[in-house]
Amino acid sequence: MAIDTARDQLGYVIGHEGPYVQLRPVAGGREWDADPAHVRRATDEERLRALAERTRALNSFSSGGIFS
Repeated sequence: MAIDTARDQLGYVIGHEGPYVQLRPVAGGREWDADPAHVRRATDEERLRALAERTRALNSFSSGGIFS
């Protein structure tokens, strides 16, 4: 997991395309390209918070609820 500091968004690193790092949101969604100069490794705390967010999203989806 990494933080795109230009967007202040955490995502899974899924690859690279040309000069960019490709990230996907933790709770799912469309990937985006990030400038490697603005990408840093997520801290342990940020990773734990992201996993909790992903768990909430998956639980909400599986129960037919709305993720907020």
